[in-house]
Order: sequence, then C-alpha cells, then structure tokens
Amino acid sequence: MTDPGARDPSAAPAVVTDGLRKAFGPLVAVEGLTMSIAAGEVFGLLGPNGSGKTTTIRMLCGLMAPSGGKATVVGFDVATQSEMVRRNIGYMSQKFGLYDDLTVLENIRFYASVYGLAGRERRERMDELVDELGLAQRAGQLAGTLSGGWKQRLALACSTAHRPKMLFLDEPTAGVDPAARRTFWQLIYDLARRGTTILVTTHYMDEAERCQRIAFLSRGHLIAVGTTAEITAQFGQPTIEDVFIELQRRDEGAIV
Repeated sequence: MTDPGARDPSAAPAVVTDGLRKAFGPLVAVEGLTMSIAAGEVFGLLGPNGSGKTTTIRMLCGLMAPSGGKATVVGFDVATQSEMVRRNIGYMSQKFGLYDDLTVLENIRFYASVYGLAGRERRERMDELVDELGLAQRAGQLAGTLSGGWKQRLALACSTAHRPKMLFLDEPTAGVDPAARRTFWQLIYDLARRGTTILVTTHYMDEAERCQRIAFLSRGHLIAVGTTAEITAQFGQPTIEDVFIELQRRDEGAIV
C-alpha cells in the first residue's frame, strides 16, 4: 500500500519549508528544515523522541511562530497567514480531542459548526461523514464509551468535517488494536485518493512503510527524506525499523 492514486505533477506542493528554524532560548528544537510535500501525498515524519517532530508540526499548523526560515502550507505562509493555514487544515492527535459526554453525532456537529458549517450544508456533511466512516450504528452513543478504534474514526470525522486540503496526524493509531489500525489506514488512503495531503507521525514502522515518502529528523535536523528504499539504502540498513533504532542509539549516545 504505497500509492493512493495518481497525483498531478503540475500541482503546487502542499508544504514547502526553507531553512525553517525554531529556538527556545538557547535550545534549538528545529534547525534549517528544508523540504517539500506534494499535494495529495501521504508523507511520514519520523524520528526519536525529542527530534523536533512536534515542534515542526506546530509550526506548520500555524500554532507556533518560527524563529527563522520560511514555510508555506497549502499556499499560505505559516508566519503571516497562520489563520488561513488553520482554516484549510485538519489536525488529529493521539488523544483525539473528543468530548466524552457528547454523542458521536453531537461531536461531529460541534466540530462542523466550529469550522463554519451550518444549516443544510452541515447536515449533508454530517450524513456524508457518518456514512463514509461507518458510524451510523454508533451515532447516538456517547463518545466516552467508544473503544479506541471507534474513537479514532470519530476523531477523523471531526478533523475532516470542513474538507481540509491537508490533514496532520500526530501518532493517530497509538493504543488501538491492529484491526483498527488497518481500517484507519484504508480510510487515510481514501482521503489521499480524493486529493487530501496527509502528514503523519508514527512510531509504528509498518505504518511508516505505508507512506509514499518519509523524512527522518534527528536532534532538530532533517537527515533523510525519500522513499523507504532510498532511506534504507542511504543508511545501509535492511529496514526502516533498523534505521530508526540506529538513529535512536546515536541520539541517546549524544546526550551527556
């Protein structure tokens, strides 16, 4: 599962970063990040804990101002047009961000309203999401009583209620069973086939290999970007998991 569909090579990239940097006083979390993500691509961002993944995502989502460099997301500058960035993206974290005391349908309605949908448009979009994600039989169930896999589907519905051009997934399958993970990735590829760009962080290497391209961060620096085959060849390792373990070993060895 590495090709969700043909992408238009003439389309503008969904993400472009040029020397992107973030420092917190003397601590540099991200340094000189330069890369691009194609429109409609499923792109993985990997690295050991503390490598700069979360900081990178926060900058790309317009939630944190860069200290230097530039970045655009779906055509908008993250520093000067952060509100437009946020209007055109979806974000889903491993904590899902659901309201446990609301039903499945009430959660979807709430997020659709937050994103500006109302009236007939909101009703039609809610029906569409319930149908696409197989939530009909759970529509009246409280979100807090759902299993991890069903919460995951609901969170995906909420984060895509406004049909975002790009979706950020921060370890979205943590804590869910293998069957739910497989179903989730099928849903992600359905979104990509319809043109949504996906950026995902994960510690599951089998999921990393489902991405069309991946980037590795280490201590705030981009050290590799490409397909699975390209990166394993670059590091002389048999698998992406071996690359990850080697990077983690290096990072831990660098801590003094």
